Amino acid sequence: MSHTFPLILNWSGTTLDSTYSRNAEVANPNHLTIPVSSAPAYAGDPTRWNPEDLLASALATCHLLTFLALASKARIEIKAYEDHAEATLETIDKISRIGEIRLRPIIRVARGTSSAKVVELFQKAHKYCIIANSVTCRVVMEPKVIEG
Repeated sequence: MSHTFPLILNWSGTTLDSTYSRNAEVANPNHLTIPVSSAPAYAGDPTRWNPEDLLASALATCHLLTFLALASKARIEIKAYEDHAEATLETIDKISRIGEIRLRPIIRVARGTSSAKVVELFQKAHKYCIIANSVTCRVVMEPKVIEG
């Protein structure tokens, strides 16, 4: 099975000026346009999504959706999920990369739900998450389960 996910990335300006615009837009006819830029440390617009933000959000979203599918299949009621994800940029030997993405969700479950089972499903979601299977950085998972 194969699926494609086309997008259009638009930028215009001139690189003859060192203060050229880093702002662009990611578009797809079926989605809202996403304003993107480089990170502020690289002369980007801090109000726009940058590639590092998007990578971390792709992993966090994929992990959430995989976890919810597993919980639904296991008939475990998840009532809310709020992740405080964070990507860490590292530079080694003049090469920069995202070295780690940390997922720190607060997972609210129905009373009487086994926290151990929820954590087990959360960890299992990592195995089946498409984005997790596509990245080479460390992924640190620190779920917190709350009843109620």
